[in-house]
Amino acid sequence: METIMDLRKSLDDKKVTSEELFKKSNTLAHKYQEEYNSFVTIIDDYKHVNSNSLIDGIPFAIKDNFSTKGILTTASSNILKDYVPVYDATAYKKLIESGGVLVGKTVLDELAMGGTGTTGHTGIVKNPWDKSRQIGGSSAGSASSVALGIVPFSIGSDTGDSIRKPASFGGIVGFKPTYGRISRYGLFAFASSLDHVGCFTRCVRDAAIVTDILKGKDERDMTSLPDENINYVDLLDNDIKGKKLFYIKELTDLNLYKDSGSETIEVLNKFKETIEKLKSIGFIIEEVSFDEKLLKAIYPAYMTISCAEATSNNSNLTGIPFGPRGEGDNINDIMFDARTKGFSELIKRRFILGSYILQRENQERLFKNAQRLRRIIVDKTNELFKTYDAMILPAGGGIAPKFDSEIDRMSPRYLMLENHLVIANFGGFPSITIPSGFVNNMPIAINITGRQFEDGLVLNIANKIEEQLGYKGIIKEEYDV
Repeated sequence: METIMDLRKSLDDKKVTSEELFKKSNTLAHKYQEEYNSFVTIIDDYKHVNSNSLIDGIPFAIKDNFSTKGILTTASSNILKDYVPVYDATAYKKLIESGGVLVGKTVLDELAMGGTGTTGHTGIVKNPWDKSRQIGGSSAGSASSVALGIVPFSIGSDTGDSIRKPASFGGIVGFKPTYGRISRYGLFAFASSLDHVGCFTRCVRDAAIVTDILKGKDERDMTSLPDENINYVDLLDNDIKGKKLFYIKELTDLNLYKDSGSETIEVLNKFKETIEKLKSIGFIIEEVSFDEKLLKAIYPAYMTISCAEATSNNSNLTGIPFGPRGEGDNINDIMFDARTKGFSELIKRRFILGSYILQRENQERLFKNAQRLRRIIVDKTNELFKTYDAMILPAGGGIAPKFDSEIDRMSPRYLMLENHLVIANFGGFPSITIPSGFVNNMPIAINITGRQFEDGLVLNIANKIEEQLGYKGIIKEEYDV
């Protein structure tokens, strides 16, 4: 699949038209839909607003939890299966005004809660590299639409790792900028203190291009950051010699994961090989220690905070203002029936957990303690960022899992290797995942996380690493359309 810049050149040289690109993407979207289930809605009508931006005339997809005026927006939940918004999300509006051409709304884990791509109301999303495996979530369809070569970029949301983990499983780039860098107006809220808007692309340069278009202050989102008038694309080729990176000993110590299987050991060995390659081009990379108890507390703290915020944010999903109306003789019975039918078992469990956490007698012991843990973890990370420019780690402890596979959720691999990406959401840090090789013929990835507001430096570092590793734009041959 060609990158944004490849398509830009083809368009500028008049070798192809925007409508031809759209028709190609539309054809592929329909071709792969039954097999992979990337989309909730595929757009069949070509609509293009002329612009002078780099994405002018280029197709894209967007996760189905972004409001799109006049276009079905379900958040992959039965309770919103017929919802058509009357306004546009800021991120979507910016892409359209920049000349992007919408190909479709993509499947997600219901209400963006989950990391498997299996709980959307229209069915599971499959991994293009191996249909027996997950692509991950919650931005499953956005990841698979790029990995399949349907579109050169797509938009997702990331609350714990929902862009960066699917990117690693799909062999593509996933970037989550600093918290507030991109407006969340029109994004259905999951956990407001953790939610980020980001993108999937075929290379780091494309991630910079898309972020340059989306970033900026939005009066409708009080958490959005002012545009610093920095063009991230212009920073990509800056010299990185002498830049200092760190990785966490407890996350990469082979002895801790000897019971996790050969796959995890191979991932960690390849990570160490990558570190040596990067040292050879001028990076200074050092191992640091991070309290193992804190690392193991990341996941429970994340679940506590996110479930509490999700319960509050989704309290309006009653079946009254929108969604299928429940049956009953009074308002409580109607709401109960609508929610019973409208939510999957996973969502019900999370809302029950969130309600329990938010009960007055539990807030100090559960919610506030989780927030204290979050602050300790962020403070520790910021302390390291005083010495180092960025953190580099494996994106996870293995390749995309099979649909029928299970993992011990109390194991060091799950608690630490599979959930450390949450650190970037806790601290609002810019964070990017890029392909770094293969294990058992499936893609693996590394993650680079940097200081708040230094999105340009993170992209610069990632771009140099991408050049060195040579996995830019990888795509399985049979899908290389």
